[in-house]
Amino acid sequence: MTIITVKTGGIAADAVTDAKIADDVVGTEHLTANEVDTAALKADAVTAAQIADDAISEEHLDVTAITGHTAETTVADGDLVVVHDASASALRKMTVANLVANAGGGKILQVVGATETAARTITSTSFINSSNGITVNITPSATSSKIFVIVSLSTFFGESGQNLFCTIYRDSTNLGGSSGLIINGGFNETIPATMSFLDSPSSTSQITYQMYAKVSGGSSSKYGDGNSPSVITAFEVGA
Repeated sequence: MTIITVKTGGIAADAVTDAKIADDVVGTEHLTANEVDTAALKADAVTAAQIADDAISEEHLDVTAITGHTAETTVADGDLVVVHDASASALRKMTVANLVANAGGGKILQVVGATETAARTITSTSFINSSNGITVNITPSATSSKIFVIVSLSTFFGESGQNLFCTIYRDSTNLGGSSGLIINGGFNETIPATMSFLDSPSSTSQITYQMYAKVSGGSSSKYGDGNSPSVITAFEVGA
């Protein structure tokens, strides 16, 4: 067998084509560093399979790829945001409305309140609403919402040892039980009082919250006057 040596000077430019090169014979030892440039790559030739996991870092990202990334904006319920889904170890998109709905409880959705300046005299030994006194109406936005109700008032006692019982009603339901808040005062004594209740009405219909009161018997008591108005506030708390 005769071996013919062909020097590189005897090979015309571009004379060696892909057809003359066997598969898998050009190894990395025959490549010069930085020899393969973008001109040698076909469009879309580099796919996800050629990119190692976690290989693309922040310095390789084009910030202009996110349009208007420096501008502040408001969001609508239908706008999309990107979140990391830990259960699937993947980035997912979701609407703003869905994100807010699943962001967790404790959100104050609305607050309504009312003030009563007139003094209310209580002589009944059973809970009464004292002529439609401290009342507030609220319509929950969801059946899962809770309603936190606070009542603040100033009480006045006409004799020593008198007890005034106060409670909060939701419509016709007594939320405070048979006794509610017990306030004991002396003769001509004025005592400020506050009571609250966290309710779960499970409704999206309008609800009326109102303070009811009664005395232990023997004489009358009062709450509220022109100088110390009675206040009721209802907070809707998202689940």
